[in-house]
Amino acid sequence: MVILTAATGFLAAIGRAAIALCAATGALVIFAAQAVAHAFAPPLYPGELARQLIRIGYFSLPVVGLTALFTGGALALQIYAGGSRFNAEAVVPSIVAIGVVRELGPVLCGLMVAGRVGASIAAELGSMRVTEQIDALVTLSTNPMKFLVAPRVVAGTLALPLLTAVSDIIGVMGGYLVGTGRLGISPGNYIQNTINYLTTGDIVSSLVKGAVFGFIIAVVGCHQGYNSRRGAQGVAQATRNAVVAASILILAANYLLTEVFFST
Repeated sequence: MVILTAATGFLAAIGRAAIALCAATGALVIFAAQAVAHAFAPPLYPGELARQLIRIGYFSLPVVGLTALFTGGALALQIYAGGSRFNAEAVVPSIVAIGVVRELGPVLCGLMVAGRVGASIAAELGSMRVTEQIDALVTLSTNPMKFLVAPRVVAGTLALPLLTAVSDIIGVMGGYLVGTGRLGISPGNYIQNTINYLTTGDIVSSLVKGAVFGFIIAVVGCHQGYNSRRGAQGVAQATRNAVVAASILILAANYLLTEVFFST
């Protein structure tokens, strides 16, 4: 009887977790659909959109650039160390370019922006919810979804491909600096191998991933902040959940997009 009770309680806990996960997923999908619908319906707020583009895109350049630079350099060192075991040091430029553009550039850019921007969006909207500023917008006949959520979602979707392109360029440059300055690879050969092995499909897939990751970051951050509970603890939980959920969804979406673009 004790074993049966324990097993029943265990299965009930799994069921409750599964139901809660499905409910949270459904709420996020509905919220995303509402955000997209409001993004294309008037009235529009171009001034708010411009402000969010600057906050999400321009102010994220330093952290994204530094992350890409050191990642590209470290990747060049690792590939050279592994390739030297098989006398394949010449593959460093091509693998660095492909690895950065296909995977590391968009993924690391998305994760860094999720930590910086996703948390900021959730904290900002959560604070507005706690201080009843969102309710005040409603009393002023301003749709909070249209004024607060839609510009952030559009800005995230537009800014992340640009940040991803910058991340790709700086990441490849980091590999170039290490390869030519530390590993003794000819600059001309490095650039030529990079151009020869990098295709248009690689670049397109990187930019598409960036757009999807930006949409995920903005939607998750807005959803958590917009629906945060009252009080400072609710804002803190919304901020934490925004970063964790966005990071997990970015990694899951990266796998699915990789399957779509590169599966044979």
